[in-house]
Amino acid sequence: MMGFSPVTDTPADLPKLTIAEARDGLRAGAFSSREVTQACLDAIDAADRLNAVVHKTPEKALAMAAAADERLKAEGAAAPALCGIPLGIKDLFCTEGVASQAGSNILGGFKPPYESTVTRQLWERGAVMLGKLNMDEFAMGSSNETSCYGPVANPWRVDGGNSDLTPGGSSGGSAAAVAADLCLGATGNATGGSIRQPAAFTGIVGIKPTYGRCSRWGIVAFASSLDQAGPMTKTVRDAAIMREAMCGEDPQDSTSADMPVPNFVAALTGDIKGKKIGVPKEYRLDGMPASIEKLWEQGVAWVKDAGAEIVDISLPHTKYALPVYYIIAPAEASSNLARYDGVKYGHRADAAPGDGVIEMYEKTRAEGFGSEVKRRVLIGTYVLSAGYYDAYYLRAQKVRTLIKQDFEKVYADGVDAILTPATPSAAFALGDPTYAEDPVKMYLNDVFTVTVNLAGLPGVSIPAGFDEEGLPLGLQLIGQPWGEADLLNTAYALEQAAGFSAKPKRWW
Repeated sequence: MMGFSPVTDTPADLPKLTIAEARDGLRAGAFSSREVTQACLDAIDAADRLNAVVHKTPEKALAMAAAADERLKAEGAAAPALCGIPLGIKDLFCTEGVASQAGSNILGGFKPPYESTVTRQLWERGAVMLGKLNMDEFAMGSSNETSCYGPVANPWRVDGGNSDLTPGGSSGGSAAAVAADLCLGATGNATGGSIRQPAAFTGIVGIKPTYGRCSRWGIVAFASSLDQAGPMTKTVRDAAIMREAMCGEDPQDSTSADMPVPNFVAALTGDIKGKKIGVPKEYRLDGMPASIEKLWEQGVAWVKDAGAEIVDISLPHTKYALPVYYIIAPAEASSNLARYDGVKYGHRADAAPGDGVIEMYEKTRAEGFGSEVKRRVLIGTYVLSAGYYDAYYLRAQKVRTLIKQDFEKVYADGVDAILTPATPSAAFALGDPTYAEDPVKMYLNDVFTVTVNLAGLPGVSIPAGFDEEGLPLGLQLIGQPWGEADLLNTAYALEQAAGFSAKPKRWW
């Protein structure tokens, strides 16, 4: 057993480390990757109540940790920043030889013979895989209640309460695992808000990069023109470290951009003097909770105190973002999910006497897909059908262009970043009948985030405060295309001003 650093008194404290702290401790020899990894595996085993980790990989994790320790001995300070760092991987990412179901029964038993580009890049840098994390089925959901594994419980609870809350979705397992210190960081994937919304609900940092910044190859597709992977971490610095490892051009993904990868960590100076931060009037919604409004005003004051200039801006087509998203995303989903038919892999329904291939397709998809996925496939098939394509899908794409142009105009006028709330509320109760009875109300949880995906922009959620019941709230910063380095620096300045360091009280 090695000595421990000042931030870790016992092995049980090791999962509480940030990635940056663990990196420094590993290089200094204060502890080994195997020790950190074993501590995280123990924390995962003690947290089954959260239902965040759905495929545990302890043998693989310890073998990867041992290899990382050897690499650290050989390379020392020259080893990659993520060498020896244990991470959780969202079930949407294909991992070679490890179950990758995207939270769906239709992919039951599927173990890919290949690795997604993003996870391969992490492993090449010496990171350690602890297991696969829960998520809404095919990333379709805002509460992690559509998963075939069952819902994830948020580590946070209302002050004095004992009811389970949602961790958000679709990356709810990733958010809960990071917030509960089961891993030092996790991968997420955002189509309409699936990184930033759960990050805000659980008091962590989540960044969705510019579309094309990192490869989508090997990530189970929901809506191909919207999906983008990103890190979910305890701090902005950790997000910068993971972000750098995850992105880059990939010849296997034609939508990944041939753009240089900046040194995101070096960009974290905290100096935002002279930066113009836009505040959009369209994000001031009727009925917005007072706690959200107050935190937004506080966020404006923080960046102003840091030397930034506050500019009132208008994004006039914002009001169309949700209906546009819920036409385009289901349309692309209906096309992407057509491949799940029970023929090549995953679940296949039992055939009845006389059944042909069409009956097999129908029964397999009926059994394998959950109700929310079926709903979106039906919507998507409808808006792409003859007679409706022009009226719905084509028109939605035209409005999407207008939404993108709103941002382009604001940035052309000199705005460096846009500050908004991350979510319209704090975490709500699992099984809340308000959302169960009306899917549209659940969709409204993405009201502040979908515009960013539609426009292909980078966005980050930073934990910044609490509501009246003691639940965490986040602020969102939206950056210019390919401007993640500048965006992360602004997020870093906001993080320093907010000083959010709270952790959920352990109840699981």
